[in-house]
Amino acid sequence: MPTSTPDARVVGVTGNIVSVESDAPMTKNSIVYVRTGEARLEGEILRVTGRRADAQMFEETQGVRVGDPVELTGRMLSATLGPGLLGTVYDGLQKPLRALAERDGFFLARGRSVDALDATRRWTFVPSREPGARLRAGDVVGTVAEHRFTHKIMVPFGEPGEVELLSIPGGELGVDDPVARIRDAAGRVRELTMAQRWPVRRPVPERLLRRRLCERRFPEEPLSTTIRLIDTFFPIALGGTACIPGPFGAGKTVLQGLIARFSTADVVVQVACGERAGEVLETIEEFGSMKDPRGGRLMDRTVVICNTSSMPVAAREASIYMGITIGEYYRQQGLNVLLIADSTSRWAQAMRETSGRLEEIPGEEGFPAYLDSAIKGIYERAGVLRTNDGAIGSLTIIGTVSPAGGNFDEPVTQSTLGTVKSFLGLSAARAYKRFYPAVDPLISWSRYLDQLRPWFDTRLRPGWTESVAALSELLQRGDAIYQMMQVTGEEGVTLDDYVTHQKALLLDMVYLQQDAFDKVDASTPQARQKEAFELVWSLVQRDYAFKDKEESRRFFTQLTGLLKNLNYAAAGSPEYASYRAQIDELVKTLGRAPAPAPVAGAPAAGAALGA
Repeated sequence: MPTSTPDARVVGVTGNIVSVESDAPMTKNSIVYVRTGEARLEGEILRVTGRRADAQMFEETQGVRVGDPVELTGRMLSATLGPGLLGTVYDGLQKPLRALAERDGFFLARGRSVDALDATRRWTFVPSREPGARLRAGDVVGTVAEHRFTHKIMVPFGEPGEVELLSIPGGELGVDDPVARIRDAAGRVRELTMAQRWPVRRPVPERLLRRRLCERRFPEEPLSTTIRLIDTFFPIALGGTACIPGPFGAGKTVLQGLIARFSTADVVVQVACGERAGEVLETIEEFGSMKDPRGGRLMDRTVVICNTSSMPVAAREASIYMGITIGEYYRQQGLNVLLIADSTSRWAQAMRETSGRLEEIPGEEGFPAYLDSAIKGIYERAGVLRTNDGAIGSLTIIGTVSPAGGNFDEPVTQSTLGTVKSFLGLSAARAYKRFYPAVDPLISWSRYLDQLRPWFDTRLRPGWTESVAALSELLQRGDAIYQMMQVTGEEGVTLDDYVTHQKALLLDMVYLQQDAFDKVDASTPQARQKEAFELVWSLVQRDYAFKDKEESRRFFTQLTGLLKNLNYAAAGSPEYASYRAQIDELVKTLGRAPAPAPVAGAPAAGAALGA
C-alpha cells in the first residue's frame, strides 16, 4: 500500500508533467500519487535531481496546484498477474474498464481505481506439491482451470532464494486468499496467494534466467497465421518479432484480426495504443462476439489493453509495457502467446510529447534520442523459453506502425526495421486495387525464411525455401516487365517476357491474395497451403507454346478464374474436385477449343471459296 509522505508536495505543473519536491528519498520509475480535492492521481517519476523529481501523470492534471500533497510509494508501476486476466479489457494501468463503467457510469471518473483481478471470484485450487518440498522462484505449487487452460500458480518470480513449503490446503479460493505457507532461508514464514505483482518495465524471466532456473531457446518453428502470403513468403517464427507498417486504409486492422483469430497462438494480447476510440470499440466488439476456430469465443483466450488517442499520453506509453508483462506471464505458463501492438507509432509519439515537456534534447523529427533503444527494449522481450517445469512457452510480438503518408523513412519505422526480423510492408497502391492482404511482396522481407529452413525442409519438402525464393524472383521479374510495358506497351516486350508477366500476375492473384470475408478462403491451413503452392509452382514452371500474346492472356485469365474458385471451395468437396479437373483440362489444351467434327453431307472447309 502507498505510504503517505507529508513533506512531499507539488512545486510545478507543465502539461502532464508534475514537479515534486521532498526530503524523502525518491526513485526513478517509482509510483507517486498527487492529491487534488477528492481525486488521487497516479503518476510515475521519470527524473530525479536532488530533492526534486519530475513525474508523468497517467491522468489529466487539471486542477493540480502548487503545494498539493504527494504520496511517494517507492514501488514501480506493476502488473497484477494471476488467474482471471483472460477475457478482460484493461486500460494502460490495468484497470478493468467494465468494472469502472459499472461503478462510475459511461464517463470514467478521474483518480478512481479497481482491483485488476476480481477478488470475489472463486477458483478450484489443486495442489501439485507436498508439504516439505523445496521450491524456488517460478516453481509451480498448484493449478486452477482458466477457460480451456490449466493455469499454473507459481512461487513469485522475485523470490531471492530457496523456500520450504509448510502447508498447501487446496479448495475453493479467491486470488487474494492464501494458497500455501512457505519459510525462507532466514526462517521467515509467509503466505502465498494466486496473484503476484511484477514491475512492467522489467522482463518477467530476468531473474530466472540469471539464476538459470529457465532457459532461453532459439526459435525453431514458424507461427502459422493461415495467411498464405505470410506463412510462405514472409514467415514469422514462434517467439519471433514482426512489424506491419502501412498508411491509413491499407487494411492493418483486418490483417491483425485475422492473425489473432486463426494463428496457432494459445493466448492473444491485443494492445490498442493511441488508436481512435471508434476503431478500438470496433475491435473490442468483434473480439467479444467472434467465434474462436478452436471452440468458444475468441475473447476467452484474449486480453485487451485499451488506450485510445483521447486518453492521457503517459498511460498510452505505459500500455505496451503492461501488455508485454501479461504476455510474458502466460509464456511462463508454457503457452504460446501472441502480442499485437497497434500502434507503436502512437506509443513513440507519446514518448516524444513527454520528452518535449521534460526539455530533453530532441532527436530526428523531435523524437527522443533514446527512441531506438526503447523500441529494441520492447521487441527483445519476445522469445522462446523453457520454464522451470520443462514446458516450452513463447512470446511473439507483432507491432504495427502508422507512418504519416506511408513514409517508411521516418524514425519509428526505421528503428523498428532495424530490430524485427520480419517486415510486412503494406502498400496503398495494392489496397487501392483491392489486392488484400495489401502486403507488398516486392518490399517485404523475412529473415526467418532461412532461419527456419530445417523446419520447412522436414515438415513440407526438401528445397522448399529455394522454391519460395524462385517464386519471389518471378514476382520481381514480372514487375520489371510490367514497368517496361507501361512505357512501351505490350508491343515493346517479347512473347516470352509477356508470358513471364502473366505467370507473375497469376501467382499474385491466386496465391498472394486472400478473401478475409469468405468462410473458406479467410483461413488456409498449412496442408492446404502446401497443396496450393505445389499446384501454382507446377503451373508457373511449365513451358507453354502460345501462338501470340492474346492467346496467352486468354489462357491465364481462364486459369486465374478457376484457381480463385478453387480457393473458395471446401477441401474434399465435389466443387473442389470439379475445379481441379477443369484446371487439368485447361492446361492440357491451353484453352484451345477442339476442331468440330465434320457433319455428313456438309461441304468441306474452304469448299465455298472454290465454288
